[in-house]
This record gives sequence, C-alpha cells and structure tokens, in this order.
Amino acid sequence: MPDSWTAVALIAAVAAVFLILWRIAVLHAATKELPTGIDSALAEKHRAMLSDLHAGLSLQGDRLLSQSAESGERLQKTLAELNASFQARQDQLRAEVLEQIMLKLAEQARADRELLQSGLGQATAQLSSSMESLTRSINERLEQISGRVSERLDEGFKKTNETFANVMARLATIDEAQKKIDGLTTNVVSLQELLGDKKARGAFGEVQLEALVRNILPPGSFEFQYTLSNGTRADCVLKLPEPTGLVAVDSKFPLENYHRMFAPETSEFERRAAQTDFRADLKRHVDAIASKYIIPNETSDGAVMFVPAEAVFAEIHAYHPETVGYAMQKRVWIVSPTTLMAVLNTARAVLKDVETRHQIHIIKDALGKLSKDFARFDERMQKLAAHIDQAQKDVQDVQVSSRKISGQFARIEGVELDGIESAPAIAAVPLDKAGEE
Repeated sequence: MPDSWTAVALIAAVAAVFLILWRIAVLHAATKELPTGIDSALAEKHRAMLSDLHAGLSLQGDRLLSQSAESGERLQKTLAELNASFQARQDQLRAEVLEQIMLKLAEQARADRELLQSGLGQATAQLSSSMESLTRSINERLEQISGRVSERLDEGFKKTNETFANVMARLATIDEAQKKIDGLTTNVVSLQELLGDKKARGAFGEVQLEALVRNILPPGSFEFQYTLSNGTRADCVLKLPEPTGLVAVDSKFPLENYHRMFAPETSEFERRAAQTDFRADLKRHVDAIASKYIIPNETSDGAVMFVPAEAVFAEIHAYHPETVGYAMQKRVWIVSPTTLMAVLNTARAVLKDVETRHQIHIIKDALGKLSKDFARFDERMQKLAAHIDQAQKDVQDVQVSSRKISGQFARIEGVELDGIESAPAIAAVPLDKAGEE
C-alpha cells in the first residue's frame, strides 16, 4: 500500500516538471518568432527575463520535487502507521471472533454431548429391554427346539432300529439270493454242458418250443411229435383253419460252428471257414425241413424252422441274408422265440376269428333276446316315470293343502276369524279341493 502512494507522488512531480519545461519551450519559440527590427536591448531584456524565468522554474521544480519527496515520506510513514494499526485491529478482531467461535463451539459441544448421552441412555435402555425379550424368546425357542429335537431323535432312533432290522432281513434275503445265484451258476454250467451235445440241444429246443406253443395257443389247435403220411415226425404241427391247414414246426440249433466263429482263439481263416460251415448247416436244415414237412394236399405250402436262440437268429439275419433268401425260396420260415410268439399270436387271432364265425348264430340269438329284454325294460321304465310324475303331482297337491291348513291354524291362533260360522266352513274343505284352489 505505501509503494502505491509513493508511485503516485512521483508521477505528480514528473508531470509538474514536464509542464514547466513545456512552458519554457513555448516562451523560447515565441522569442524566435519576434521581428528582427526589435531593439536589441529589448531582446537582451527578454532573454534575461527568460533566464530568470528558467532559473525560477528550476528552483520551483526542485522545491516541488523536494516537497513531493517529503510528502511521499510522510505518506509512507502515515500508511505504515495505518497498516500497523489495521493489523493490530485485525488481530484483535480475529482473536475476539475466535474466542466467540470457541465459546459457541464449546456450548454446542456441551449440548451435543448432553443430547448424545441422553440418546445413548435411551438406546441402552431399549437395547437392554430388547435383549431381555430376545433372550426370553430365544430361550423359549431353544426349549421348543430341544423338545422337537428330542422327539425327532427318538423317532430317528426308532426308524434307525427299524431300518437296521430291515437291513438285516434284506441281508438275510441277499444271502439266500446269493446261494440261489451260486446254484444258478452251477445250473448254467450244466446248461452249457447240456448244449454241448446235439441230442441235448435238440431236446432243449423242443422243450422251449412246447412251452411257447402251450402258453399262447388254445388246446386242440396244436399237436407235438405229429407223424405225417411220409413217416416223418414233426416236433409240432399247428392245426389252422383252411386253406392253411397243418403247419409243421421243427426245432434246429446249429451251435458248433456258431461258437467256432466267435471263439477268441480262432484265427481269421478258421473264422471264415466256420462261417462257411455255419451257412452249410443252415442250408442242410432248410432242405431237410422243406423235403420232410411240406407235403401237398396234407400240410400247408410252408414250414417253420425254430431256432431257440436269439443270438443265433440275429447272426443269421444280420450276416447271412443269402441263407434267409434261400429258405424263403424253399418256403421255410426261420423264427426265433420272439418271432415265434408273434406267429403264434397271429395264429390264435385267426383261430378266434374262425370260432367267432362258427358261433355267430348264437350271438345273433343272444342279441335278439337282449333286444327284447331291453324293449321290456324301456316299457317298464316309461311306466315308472309316469308313476313318478303322478307321485310328484300328488306331493305338490299335499304341500298346497298343508300350507292352507297351516294358514288356517295361524289365523285361528291370531283370532282373525269374523265369526264362529267360519270354523265349520274351514273344516268342510277337503284336502283334494284345497289342492285345486
């Protein structure tokens, strides 16, 4: 702040000096423009005046400069004093403001502390009550849970004991089943030994064929070990209606070469040789069945070759289609236990249809009698419906009479009759007439 005032004073002094110089320049220019005919004495006098003026102006400028310097110094001192007083006052005001602020902050802090203490007290009280209620509820809940857990544990122990008893029983059953499996293993080994012999395999196929036929076809529609006119004996013949007639079924079980094809120690050459022998066995069986069991005017024009093993049947149809085609040319149908069941079910359906046709007149008579019984039933139902309608009308009439009698009793009890003469009139109204009103 003092530096700015000093700069202003210096600028004012410099302006005054420039003003004086400007006036001197103006006077000097005026002296040059004076006419030459003026007296030299006047000129000398004028120059002296100018020099005096110049000297006076110089003195005045020096005086102004000295005065401006002195005023600047005084101004600086004044400004310094003002600045010092201003700083002191500012420090005093700052101290007073800080003191007031500290007092207010102390009061606010005290109020906040009191408020916080009261809030903490209330919160502590609420928390204590909440904790007490929570503790009570938790204790009650724990007691309930303990009771339930005890019950569940008791139930669990009971169920565990029962489960343990069941497990022991099932283990005993498993032991028995294991014994049966061991026995079955022995039986399977015996079955393999049984199938190793041709006669035993033939007997096995005949037994399986007999079981299938007896389970599906009705008695009288088949015969086992049937002897034909050419002296050959078929394992089974199906007695189907005309024009099919007798259908011979013979069991064949080509197992040796089949086992050779799939033996792990068999080489590729031996496997191919076994396949060739297997096809030769099949063709030989087909030729034998076609020549023995297809007899004109006695049997049907086809026969059935039963293979009692699904694996062998699948091998024939999957990898030997030429053999299947050869058998179809010879009118020999190769079947497995599953496909034989389908054939037998078809035969049973045919037999059932023929039997139904034979019994059609009995069915017609039964339907005629049933029609008459139904007509009689319809007539009696109509009569019953008429009786029911009449009974309903009678019930409605009785209800009307009952309502009227109830109304009369109500009026009598309320003493609403006009005279004694009305009573006989009421009693004289019959029930059927009351229903008509």
